[in-house]
Amino acid sequence: MGVDKESGRGPLRDDAGVAKYRHEAIAAVLQVRVDPVTGAMVLSVLATRRRRAPYARQWALPSGPVEVDETIGQSARRHLAAKVDLAEVAHLEQLETLSDPGRDPYDRTIATAYVGLVPWTSDPALPAAAGWLAVDALPAMAFDHAAVVRHAVARMRAKLSYTNIGFALAPEEFTMAQLRDAYAAALGHEVNATNLQRILVRRGQLVATGSLSVPGSAGGRPGKVFRFATRGLTVTDPFATLRPAGAAGHGAAPGD
Repeated sequence: MGVDKESGRGPLRDDAGVAKYRHEAIAAVLQVRVDPVTGAMVLSVLATRRRRAPYARQWALPSGPVEVDETIGQSARRHLAAKVDLAEVAHLEQLETLSDPGRDPYDRTIATAYVGLVPWTSDPALPAAAGWLAVDALPAMAFDHAAVVRHAVARMRAKLSYTNIGFALAPEEFTMAQLRDAYAAALGHEVNATNLQRILVRRGQLVATGSLSVPGSAGGRPGKVFRFATRGLTVTDPFATLRPAGAAGHGAAPGD
């Protein structure tokens, strides 16, 4: 069965009448990055410009078809490695399934989206067509990818409250000031470093290394260096909520 000449879409059924369609993997990879203009940490998502129609030249998330001999998660990692040279992410989890019949104007396509996180120190070499987009100022994106980004951000923000997923945004070692800035960018609101340290230590997420940071060019007192107790996802407080500064609990969960 060939392409339908009127719609331009591929065949929706095989010769036996069974529904037939593509399945693709999409990856919304998030990173807290330093804005080159302001110097502030900004939550960003990895994207690439499409080369062809539909949505030629528009930004899109790394994606592609799932092969017959791989899982969807393996497909997501493969497309990240092939299209944007991002072979490793600190955390990758399934986000949602997208099945609107009209989401791809060319062909009936089911998509499984993933959310990935990389540390703020990671600086992978990207092809010319790829870049990091600030999530709070997204341009027009192809297909339903802007909605995928919003859902990915919401998932990450929720998990920052009740899991140790912050490990995937951070390098192996860091100061509380650095982690505070990363949490503030990721959550979209100010975070108190003292309260954040108290909460994460109480939940068993943070461990002091016993080392001090090296003062920067501006001087200042060296800060204590910390690391996450484990670099694998665990639920540490299923009822926690990290609130904006000034809210009840000063950014802590009730009872913290």
